[in-house]
Amino acid sequence: MHDVAREAGVSAKTVSRVLNGDGPVAAATRERVAAVIRRTGFRPNLLARSIRTGGPDSTVGLVVPDLANPFFGALAGGVEEEARARGLTVLLGCSGGDRVRETEVVSAFLARRTAALLVVPAAGGEALAQARAAGVPLVFVDRPGPDADCVVSSNRAGAREGVAHLLGLGHRRVAFLGDLPPELYTRRERLAGYLDALAEAGVPPEDALLAGARTAADAELAVLRLLALPEAPSALFASNVNAATGAVLALGRAGRRDVALLAFDDLPLAEVLDPPLSAVAQAPAELGAAALRLALARLDGDGSPPRTETVPTRLVLRGAPAADTPLTTRR
Repeated sequence: MHDVAREAGVSAKTVSRVLNGDGPVAAATRERVAAVIRRTGFRPNLLARSIRTGGPDSTVGLVVPDLANPFFGALAGGVEEEARARGLTVLLGCSGGDRVRETEVVSAFLARRTAALLVVPAAGGEALAQARAAGVPLVFVDRPGPDADCVVSSNRAGAREGVAHLLGLGHRRVAFLGDLPPELYTRRERLAGYLDALAEAGVPPEDALLAGARTAADAELAVLRLLALPEAPSALFASNVNAATGAVLALGRAGRRDVALLAFDDLPLAEVLDPPLSAVAQAPAELGAAALRLALARLDGDGSPPRTETVPTRLVLRGAPAADTPLTTRR
């Protein structure tokens, strides 16, 4: 800014007034300063400004575990939409689900003096300790963290509703497909919802119908093994997108249109599958927006105890075969 002032023959304060649009500056002087700014490509250093004033930057840090996952893309979109309404910019970082990398990304955001932090936690409470030390509001998203604000989906209730729907169609052998043991909070909650629905219907759970699958390839193999059981399941509850993708592939290749499939999280083009895929749909954009609203409330002075906000899921029914549907093959 001092360089611009020297070239324009004015004071640094005058350059500041031109940049910020505050204070009296003669039109000719304003144009002369603007011309130097254009010629030199000068941009204000927002970080330096925040350090000088002692206040936070006009940015929000968002840390997600997987940039390629459409769920987290939609979540980031919800954060960005809410941030834009408040004149804030979103900085996005990826932890890869690794707690060490998460700590590095959070440290980088805090060094930039972000106004608030939103984190889909990998594990542990390192992000919370870092944010508290820096005095920055932190909200955990999608998965709760220790003793902190968080915004989550109604994972357990949504899974219970979805599996209850399958049971209501007459299915009594409903398999669970997903991470086993379920390490993540979301997976644990969905398994609990599955077991809740079975208990409410008086159907005892069977270990043989609990299939572990972390990737789509795992899920495809697991479904083929389930279908080969002497008493094969007539319905599948896929507890995440990878499990659902693998199940769709396995059922398609086996020509099994008689097996009902319900997924937690909707899949792209789910309605054009044959049969169409029913799902327990989350609202990732609302998760992100709600998390930012909570963080900004803290920034505005809300000093109430940490709280958890739950964003409801919804059951999207597109038609699933009942338990007595005869076996047919795909054409």
